[in-house]
Amino acid sequence: MDRGTTGGPVPQSAVAGRIPLAVVVIDGAGLVSHWSTGARKLFGYSREDAVGSPAGDLLPVSGAIPEDPDFGVYDGLGPDLETSLDGRIPYRSAGRARLAGPGRDGSRVDVLWWAYPLIGPGPERLLVLAADAERLVDEDDHEPGQDGRESDQDSREPGQVERIAPGFALHTDFPGADELARRLPEILPSMSVGESSRIVAQILELGYPVLEFSKHDRVPVTPDWGVARRAERKARRLRTERAAAEGIAPEPGAADESEDLEYAAVREHLEFLNEVSGRIGSSLDLSQTILEVSRAVVPRFTDVAGTYLREQVVAGEGFPEGPPDETTMWHRVALEHTDEPGRWDDVVPVGESMPFPSHTPFFQCMTSGDPVLVPRITEEMGNAIASQFEKRDIRPLINHRSMLVVPLKARNVVLGFMILLRHRERPVFNDMDRVTGAELAARAGLVLDNARMYTYQESVADTLQDSMLPHIEPRMTGCDIATRYLPGMLLGRVGGDWFDSVKLPGSRTALVVGDVMGHGLNSAAMMGQLRTAVQTMAALDLPPEQLLRNLDDLAQRLGEHYLATCLYAVYDPIAGELRLGNAGHIPPVLVRADDGRSELLELPTGAPIGVGGVPFEAVTVRVAPGDRLLMCTDGLVEVRGEDIGVGLATLTETAAHPAASMDDACDTIIRALNTRGGRKDDVALLMARLNGVADEDVASWRLALDPSEVSRARELVRGQLRVWSSDSALSETAELLVSELVTNAVRHSNGRRVELRLVRSGATLMCEVEDDDHTLPTLLSAGPGDEFGRGLRVVSVLAKEWGTSRTNSGKTVWFELSPPRR
Repeated sequence: MDRGTTGGPVPQSAVAGRIPLAVVVIDGAGLVSHWSTGARKLFGYSREDAVGSPAGDLLPVSGAIPEDPDFGVYDGLGPDLETSLDGRIPYRSAGRARLAGPGRDGSRVDVLWWAYPLIGPGPERLLVLAADAERLVDEDDHEPGQDGRESDQDSREPGQVERIAPGFALHTDFPGADELARRLPEILPSMSVGESSRIVAQILELGYPVLEFSKHDRVPVTPDWGVARRAERKARRLRTERAAAEGIAPEPGAADESEDLEYAAVREHLEFLNEVSGRIGSSLDLSQTILEVSRAVVPRFTDVAGTYLREQVVAGEGFPEGPPDETTMWHRVALEHTDEPGRWDDVVPVGESMPFPSHTPFFQCMTSGDPVLVPRITEEMGNAIASQFEKRDIRPLINHRSMLVVPLKARNVVLGFMILLRHRERPVFNDMDRVTGAELAARAGLVLDNARMYTYQESVADTLQDSMLPHIEPRMTGCDIATRYLPGMLLGRVGGDWFDSVKLPGSRTALVVGDVMGHGLNSAAMMGQLRTAVQTMAALDLPPEQLLRNLDDLAQRLGEHYLATCLYAVYDPIAGELRLGNAGHIPPVLVRADDGRSELLELPTGAPIGVGGVPFEAVTVRVAPGDRLLMCTDGLVEVRGEDIGVGLATLTETAAHPAASMDDACDTIIRALNTRGGRKDDVALLMARLNGVADEDVASWRLALDPSEVSRARELVRGQLRVWSSDSALSETAELLVSELVTNAVRHSNGRRVELRLVRSGATLMCEVEDDDHTLPTLLSAGPGDEFGRGLRVVSVLAKEWGTSRTNSGKTVWFELSPPRR
């Protein structure tokens, strides 16, 4: 069996009407790039002579034949073949012409031709199909059989009579559909074999050519419905002639009415597809896109539209390769209908996930990737579908309705499917609806996949950025900290802005804000490297100017393509001082607690990190308890088309507003500066309330280099904690750990001094032991018989935190304790 243009079966005897089709591809320079075997037979030139030659020399036009009602210029799409060859017609055209040339020994050949401009990234510009008109006429005008019965060709159904080039898959010199699908990529090099198979299947079923391609993704193309109109027109002429020969008068106006109705139906489908294309894809938000797709088809195309997606698509995750199976879970993401409100909600609620067995049309659709048309849902099929819904009877909602299931595909992967149902009162879905539904689903699939990929990439970017930003403790010794980070709005969600805080010896805290210039993953990676370097060098207790100098050297070794700004501040809550260094960053804002006055601190600007060879300076600023320090990146204050001074002034003014908490203060600043519009950069904001440490919360002693000082250190700690009314359990642990650290200091000190200091910050106790030995202690694995190596092991187990760092005169070992939980 074979298929005609209506998609129905055709007897094999009807295939005798086939004629060879010449296929010629012409590039942008007007030269032939492909010359088929049919072209050699029709025009007489060999492939070797034709390829690379000007098309006008091989296809000389000696005149069109406009008087022919069937094979003249159809639908006004072009004057003649010569105009198409010259590239003066940018759209599809067709006609009839006489060609002459040396390849035919001077003889002329009467041809039917179709010219299709090729849209795509390749050099090919025009596809020309041609057939021998005389052979077609001979085939079409034969007489009925001598036995008085019409031949198979005369008895063909309307629409099957003219199976010529518009359905060119049926008339090439290729023996069958499989061979055609294999050879099509040779004619159109930018086409894959899978893509050609799909196109051949559509041509064999409907008789419509599809000749537009995208190199990366298939973009659905509306079939050339006008071809069907020409075929139908000739079929009506043959029926009229046959009726006249039999003495039957044709019904007045029937032909015109049929043509008008068919044309109106085609036009309506095309307008619908065009309208849907304009309504979907307005957003890259996956949820919004799903609603757009569902609402686009109800009620114009269908009465009920249910959309299912793979669970992994909804969750933004990947899924296994290969087609879905009976264990694949499908998530119902949308349901639009014209029934009374609430009728579907209890039976098929949105948000439910379920698998589908192999006997359902849904499984057939999602595994084959092709639409499934059910003219009417029978009682048997309704029962099979209803078996999936436990304790819910869905049969009254679906039985006897027409159903079309279309796959939502992108990049040859089935992401989901749509179930479309029509009420009994509406016409059932037909083949044209199936094609329209497939086109709709293909476009919707691409839009959904774009939204899915955007959502996935956005999630990846957020996860990456979140993993690279520190989770800062809100309370440090002598200060409270609040932070905010806003991703970029226009240039991607991953950027190079960061903030950080580092605990330093002497109960001090380092505060950092930096900005790598640029956006994207490269800037984020550079930011991660610089942030790690700052943490490492801060732990060495380097002064701000030296730290920035070392960071600049490191940036030059990492590469010369990146620059960064950085603001580094060290807060000493006991001395009440800020030591700040700046590398090309915007200045910080200091809000005074006594009068609420805010000011931009004047700092030596310095050059950005990565410039190289530029000195850095640091300044010391006196601060009082309750003062607030505000550090941010330029994304907060810089707006396109506006001087940055305006943003800095707004920042300074807003920072002075009183707030109930640090978080409220940060939110107030973000609202004030983020509503001006035009922000494209990411934003990092760090606010620190400098509470200081009162004199009564600090105790320090100088110890002699004598082992007896260990017991004295325990007594001093016990007495001070008694004064502070500290927990007895905390006091016992502090005494033990202090004795271990003082023992090590007395044993390894090179000079004459060991200093012990206790600092109380809220409920937290900080203890520091300083000596003049620059060698940092390390944890050792002490065995049962080892005399040394257990002290730091005890400290690491019992302390909340501990650490070591070098100082100008030696080293400091510290630990932190919190009261035990009751």
